[in-house]
Amino acid sequence: MNYRKDKYGRELSVLGYGCMRFSRKGPGIDLEKAEKEILAAIRGGINYFDTAYIYPGSEEALGTILERNHVRDKVYIATKLPQYLVKNSSAIDRYFEEQKKRLKTDHIDYYLMHMMTDIASWENLDRLGIRDWIRRKKQSGEITNIGFSFHGNTEMFLKILDAYDWDFCQIQYNYLDVNSQAGKKGLLAAEEKGIPVIIMEPLRGGKLVSLLPEAAKRLIRQNERGYSPAEWAFRWLYDQSGVTTVLSGMNSMEMLKENLRIASQTEPGSLTREDHILIKKIRKIILSRIKVGCTECRYCMPCPQGVDIPGLFRCYNTMYTESKRAGRNEYFQTTAIRREPSFATQCVGCKKCESHCPQHLPIVELLKEADREVRPLPYRAAMAVARKFMFRK
Repeated sequence: MNYRKDKYGRELSVLGYGCMRFSRKGPGIDLEKAEKEILAAIRGGINYFDTAYIYPGSEEALGTILERNHVRDKVYIATKLPQYLVKNSSAIDRYFEEQKKRLKTDHIDYYLMHMMTDIASWENLDRLGIRDWIRRKKQSGEITNIGFSFHGNTEMFLKILDAYDWDFCQIQYNYLDVNSQAGKKGLLAAEEKGIPVIIMEPLRGGKLVSLLPEAAKRLIRQNERGYSPAEWAFRWLYDQSGVTTVLSGMNSMEMLKENLRIASQTEPGSLTREDHILIKKIRKIILSRIKVGCTECRYCMPCPQGVDIPGLFRCYNTMYTESKRAGRNEYFQTTAIRREPSFATQCVGCKKCESHCPQHLPIVELLKEADREVRPLPYRAAMAVARKFMFRK
């Protein structure tokens, strides 16, 4: 495992464990499976584990696993204040104390203001006394490093970056998001300030692996390096000195082993000119095909009307990155045939989803567009018949 230093010289593994996508078993997290994967990750040298208040069951699962295996002192825990839920100063303490209890720890190593989208988010916290709160928590040792995770445009990222003396930050960044969200400009600005950058969505919610167009897959297969699509994405990130740690939501041993191997073999500046040309070609192919820039982060969920927003968008994109038949069949199998319906036609246009979308997508209009294509009339009829047969009383 390779390591890069944080602002104060602590060594962070270049591969971090994203705890949002633990495998689930029944209504909750598959704790036994997650435990095996986390312990293997620690043995492999990963020391940065990222979770958040709103990831269902994640904080408690991580805390339980670390406590009962006596490995809390071997890792750094990163979790996040749900600042968008904070209405008064007392709420800040309430959420923080609940998170410590869930995580079974007396301190948080890396604490983030979650999902900052604009400077107004920080100004609201500032009015509620967050600066003094941070100072007290650092003095007491309950927080070691303070940072923020960001979903917004580059201009707002730079404003938040300058608004406080941050210890670190977290951004969505990959070879598709070079010019969106914080982007390359934001990464370089943070690096210039000496602020470590934690990367989320390195595979853009898996899109840079599972939804690659055939032309892009062909380029990768033909390249003499022999790298997988995921390896190209990770190596592109590790190639940049401003990247400190890359998070991956690893929920299989195979994925973990591959990512550990890559993280032990990469250094900044190791990609060649030819490598960068290949990635630019892949990026161009992808951008020419994808319909909706959804990462399936699920911040838009749950929909008050029960619409499976990311499920529909995933299938819609599959229609154009693979085939129309593949996208429609996937929708039929994974989204349409549920006891509780989740069709886009249930949308009432409240736009609650849009207010939470990190990508700032016009979800309501995109739902109509996607539904028309994923469920043309013959498919609607077939789905209605199938549902009537499967769920008849």
